[in-house]
Amino acid sequence: MDPIRVLVAKPGLDGHDRGAKVVARALRDGGIEVTYTGLHQTPEQIVDSAISENVDAIGMSILSGAHLTLFPAVIDLLKEREAQHIMVFGGGVIPADDHGVLYASGVAQIFTPGTPIRDVVEWVRNNVAAVTV
Repeated sequence: MDPIRVLVAKPGLDGHDRGAKVVARALRDGGIEVTYTGLHQTPEQIVDSAISENVDAIGMSILSGAHLTLFPAVIDLLKEREAQHIMVFGGGVIPADDHGVLYASGVAQIFTPGTPIRDVVEWVRNNVAAVTV
C-alpha cells in the first residue's frame, strides 16, 4: 500500500509556524509523507500544491482567526477542481463554537491547542486513506 501523503499548509497572514512544523515532523516520523508549504499561502496556492503533490489530505494550521474563511475557501476550490477526494483537517486557535460550522463545510477534523501530537498522527493514520491513482 502506498504511504499516506499530507500537505501541511500555513494559510493567511499569520507568521507563527512552529506548530505546523511540529505536526509535519511528527507525521514524517510516523511514516507519513509530508510536504510543508511554508508561511503565507493563499487557498489557491494550497490547492495547487495539494493537487500537484498528489496528496491524500491537507492539514492547515490557522492561528489568525480566519478559520471560517480559509477552511471553506480551500474546500470550495478542491470541489471546483474536482479534487474533493483530498481530505481537509487542521488545527489552531479555533473556538469550539465554530467547530460545527467547519465540520458542516467539509472539514474532517479540528485539533485545538493541547492536543497530544501522537493523537494527530494516529488520527491521520486511521482516517486518511492513501489514494491510488
